[in-house]
Parts: sequence; structure tokens; C-alpha cells
Amino acid sequence: MNRLPIVGVMGAGAHAHEELAAPLGRQLARLGVHLLTGGGSGVMTSVSRAFAKVQGRAGLVIGVLPLAEAIGGPGAGGNYPNPWVEVPIRTHLGKLGADAFSRNHVNVLTSDVVVALPGSSGTASEVALSIHYGRPLVLFGDLDRARDLPDTVATAASVDEVIAFVQAALARVAGAASPPS
Repeated sequence: MNRLPIVGVMGAGAHAHEELAAPLGRQLARLGVHLLTGGGSGVMTSVSRAFAKVQGRAGLVIGVLPLAEAIGGPGAGGNYPNPWVEVPIRTHLGKLGADAFSRNHVNVLTSDVVVALPGSSGTASEVALSIHYGRPLVLFGDLDRARDLPDTVATAASVDEVIAFVQAALARVAGAASPPS
């Protein structure tokens, strides 16, 4: 059995950033990877929809859901999981932040590579966690946010640049995981 890599796409829940997320989702689907998001609206829906609509794709759409949405309890929104999530991961964890009870740790640690689109505090915490855990990370869109980050954080001005970064990062991850010959 050949395990597909997982590419996490993090971004705004309130804004779709369709011009970034849709072409990215389509290109990722053609790479033969699984897509992981937080399973909600905004960027999460846009990238998931575009990914899921690619005919013949090998990967699945994974959504890591926060507690209230996972159990349908108080505070649950009607947008979790979005209709494109094929594998919902229900957690006991909260929505935002880098604290120990945030699902953002799961989002980052499950991803072999992280792509961060524009977002707010939740996306910023996923960027910080990616740096903390040493996950390959590329920022796409709103590149001004990179100025306060370490020089090791990659930026991309186009989908093609994101895909080239993802491919190179996955090749390094695969090379590091290969047993010595």
C-alpha cells in the first residue's frame, strides 16, 4: 500500500479567497495528495470544492473539526463540515490558537506540507505552529505577513510557485523517510 502525502491548506474561515484557493485545490488534486483543512467555510470550502471536483484524483478531502461542530453542540455552526469534506475528523479541541486545546496542532502535525493562505488569528497560529514543529511551510497571497517571520519561511506569488514548493518539500520528506539501501 502506498500512503499518499497530506497537504494542509490553512486560511480564512470568513473569506473564500477563491482566486487563490480554487486554482490551488485543482493543482493539488492533480499531484496525488490528500488535502487537509479545518473543514469549515471560507478558504476551507473553496480549496476543498476545487480539489473534490477534479476527475480521477487519488486523494481525499480531510477536515479536522472543532468540538462544537463535531458534536453539533452549542455554538455549532451550520458550516462544519463543509459539503466537500470526505473524511471528517471529529475532535474534542477548540477552533483557534496555539494553546494545547486547539485543533490547529492536529492540522499542522498531520500535514506533510502546509500552505497558508490569507487568514486571521487562526491561520497565524497555524503558521506559528508550522514553524515550531518544523513543517515545510509556504505562504501564498498577502506576502506582507512574511516580514515578521523567519527567513526560512517560503513565500509564493503564484499557484505554480506553491506547487513547485510542495513537490520539492514532499520529495525531501520522502527522501528522509526512505530506509537506507
